[in-house]
Amino acid sequence: MLPRDVISTGSLILRPPVDGDAEAIAKTCDDPVSARFLPALPSPYRLQDARAFLETAEAKWGGGGAEFVITENGQYVGSIGVRVPDHWGVAEIGYVVAPWARGKNVASTAARAVTDWAFDHGIRRVELQAAVENVASLRVAYKAGFREEGRRRDAKRLRDGRYVDMVLFGRLRGDVVGPAEPYLPFFAGGELSDGVVRLAPLAAEDAGDFHRMLADPAVAAYSVGPASTWEDDERRCRCTGYWWVSGQRIELAVRDAASGAFAGHVQLTQVLPVLGQAMIGYSLVAGFRGKGFMTRAVNLLVEWAFANTALHRIVAGTEAGNTASQRVLERAGFSREGVHRELFAKPDGARVDDVAWARLRGPRPPR
Repeated sequence: MLPRDVISTGSLILRPPVDGDAEAIAKTCDDPVSARFLPALPSPYRLQDARAFLETAEAKWGGGGAEFVITENGQYVGSIGVRVPDHWGVAEIGYVVAPWARGKNVASTAARAVTDWAFDHGIRRVELQAAVENVASLRVAYKAGFREEGRRRDAKRLRDGRYVDMVLFGRLRGDVVGPAEPYLPFFAGGELSDGVVRLAPLAAEDAGDFHRMLADPAVAAYSVGPASTWEDDERRCRCTGYWWVSGQRIELAVRDAASGAFAGHVQLTQVLPVLGQAMIGYSLVAGFRGKGFMTRAVNLLVEWAFANTALHRIVAGTEAGNTASQRVLERAGFSREGVHRELFAKPDGARVDDVAWARLRGPRPPR
């Protein structure tokens, strides 16, 4: 049985909910963002639903779990709960933040504090799960000191009927929790631009343009692996926030800054913090070729990476016959480093060489 405590952490006070919280809870749970990722909530969510939640919260305390409201300066800013621990001493937490308090580290601060409190009261392991598309909740997990432990494919059905992957996180009592500074921070302002091209996270609405670009014979000729389906590419576009916040890779749409039209794709992948190295890759829509768009896009991303991450080397590989891609790299300050013989397998069974390129942190080499 967990004690009915009050937890103080920074500017936040976590306490058991009371009847006076019902109106704020209703407004929070009726918010579209809350409704999207918490499909079990009634929609629309009314005051009577909040009162029913208060009864459930009271029963949760009585059954061995915990349910807190999060307050700041006496005002409701969210809720966080602990499920009844199982007989192995494992519990799961879940949280929701009021729309007026988002972006202020409310959930991460509360999640860290509640987890520490649970450990103090005998719980051995705390878990949380976040939808792969719920980037805000994923960030909470990392900031609160949780470690990613796997992905449960199509584990939850969202309100729109789609199934979504759930990322599983865990913390053990005794885990060392340090500052949660991401290796790949998000762009300040959400995008990069030089006035001609604009780089923004690849999103679900880009799936059609992205798939058509990859199916272009001029792009497909230099692709590695089998052709992707529309479903593959749509799923990829939905996972980009998760890959970024977890430090795995960055996937970006290249857009015409003037019109906003989709012009291509650029990615930073194979991120190896131990080496300070990542690989860049890119593709361009036919109508934007020959205009210097990709050189601008590559340079924007590389300059940002060197200014905002610990990366020391950005590498690239190009098929020996792909002279257009090689010109992009040369113009973007990359130097040719060598050849990997017969690295790429072609559909006809032949193998072709890969030309290796790199750009290092520091002044660009003279052209």
